[in-house]
Amino acid sequence: MRISKPVRATFVAIVALALVFVYVPLLVVLVNAFSTSQSLAWPPRSLTLEWWGRAATNAGAWEAVGTSVLVAACATAIALVLGTLCSIALDRYAFFGKEAVNLLVVLPIALPGIVTGIVLNNLFRTGLGLQLGLGTLIASHATFCIVTVYNNAFARMRRLSPNLVDASTDLGADRFTTFRLVTLPQLRSALFAGALLAFGLSFDEIIVTQFTAGPGVTTLPIWIFQNMFRPGQAPIVNVVAVVLVVISIVPIALAQRLEARAEAR
Repeated sequence: MRISKPVRATFVAIVALALVFVYVPLLVVLVNAFSTSQSLAWPPRSLTLEWWGRAATNAGAWEAVGTSVLVAACATAIALVLGTLCSIALDRYAFFGKEAVNLLVVLPIALPGIVTGIVLNNLFRTGLGLQLGLGTLIASHATFCIVTVYNNAFARMRRLSPNLVDASTDLGADRFTTFRLVTLPQLRSALFAGALLAFGLSFDEIIVTQFTAGPGVTTLPIWIFQNMFRPGQAPIVNVVAVVLVVISIVPIALAQRLEARAEAR
């Protein structure tokens, strides 16, 4: 199929405008992180590293980073276990309602974040009578982190040959041994990529966090939101935002690279 030059030029222009719309604001934040202005004046009059030093010694920011890392790590660990089990069950076994279960597993990431937040808030406070805190926040993040692990693992399971599992069973290996020695090595890169994506997704999340964190629990995105409009804090927030963007890029880039290597094999 050949595309005419006018159509091709139109597509290129649309893509270019979309990229400009997405990435120019990121460049503005990056430049403002070095600006001497405390009010985010544009263009910046001069550049400085002062805000980077203040951000490095800001106790609130570091505490928020620690909370975000803890929540993301715990949510990712839960997602690895449950997402892997779900992918194996839905790939290997046939049962009534299989398609419905598949839909329910991936639904949390498709729902608007505010809907998920309201539902989980009502579940924890009204349905279970729990006080919102770190535990409810981890459980909430795990609900959508499971999807990234499940999608990666399920897609890999669909490409695996069942003959290896059958051969392992014929040779006398039980299910756990077959999983440990045959299935898991073939899933390892997919699970690692899914875990990286889940960690990045949890680390950046703010909408569901607002509804399920409770008082006294402040993640890095919440800290940024709370300090964005405080006097003298905007430049420090820009510095933290730049660091957050870099942290978010790393797991996504690694996950894509791992998936590309797996596809090439």
